[in-house]
Amino acid sequence: MQERPDWAPEGIDLSKPSAARVYDFYLGGAHNFEVDRELGRKVMAVVPEVGELAVNNRSFLRRAVRYCLDQGVRQFLDIGAGIPTAGSVHEIAPEARVVYVDNEPVAVAHSRAILEGNDRATVVQADVRDVDGVLDAPETRELLDFSQPIAVMMVALLHFVPESAKPREVVRRYHERLAPGSYLALSHITGDDDEERVGKLVELYQGSSDPLTLRSRDEVAELVSDFELVEPGVVYLSEWRPESPEDRWERPEQSIGYGALGRKV
Repeated sequence: MQERPDWAPEGIDLSKPSAARVYDFYLGGAHNFEVDRELGRKVMAVVPEVGELAVNNRSFLRRAVRYCLDQGVRQFLDIGAGIPTAGSVHEIAPEARVVYVDNEPVAVAHSRAILEGNDRATVVQADVRDVDGVLDAPETRELLDFSQPIAVMMVALLHFVPESAKPREVVRRYHERLAPGSYLALSHITGDDDEERVGKLVELYQGSSDPLTLRSRDEVAELVSDFELVEPGVVYLSEWRPESPEDRWERPEQSIGYGALGRKV
């Protein structure tokens, strides 16, 4: 087993890959272990463009954050944020208040180091399914005003929540706690147009600490059905309000992920 590096917190499990650390590997980061890189390389053998897919998710995040800023939102809750490196919410919206949430100890530890001295951004270690643990954490309550609109980011997150955990009810509980005018941004992997290849991806993640659950377009739409969808609704990531030629894919379905933004009315 790999030895724990100095920057990693005590007690972390180095025997299983973690979705947050594998994602860091896809983006070219350094806060991952050999067990994460091993899974990442296996995924690349099946989906060679996985790095582009990770960047595509980050681009969707950027566009969703900018849209919320244009609507006057100045508070963000990014759940399942991983490590907030380049292109994260606090860089896109430096004037906003941002709470990052992740359940992965390495992501949280490195996030705290990155955000040290930043009084407009903080990090909470919690699981998206623990709604009260996320929303009532002292760091969350100190930074966010729940009487005002908040934009909740669940980018590349809910496909790690199995049906047994009732993700629809989890999202509903967040909706209930948010002020009118709040938003939920969501991206989610799907096998709708590439079931065989994405199925292999699911198999690879089965041995990780974060197995994948695929959902159809209708199932993703159901997750956000308490919110009023912003146009163009639930679409492939590259089709959601692209801003540049890099955002547009000739074959949008190759992104194997849907994106959506909903508003609480």
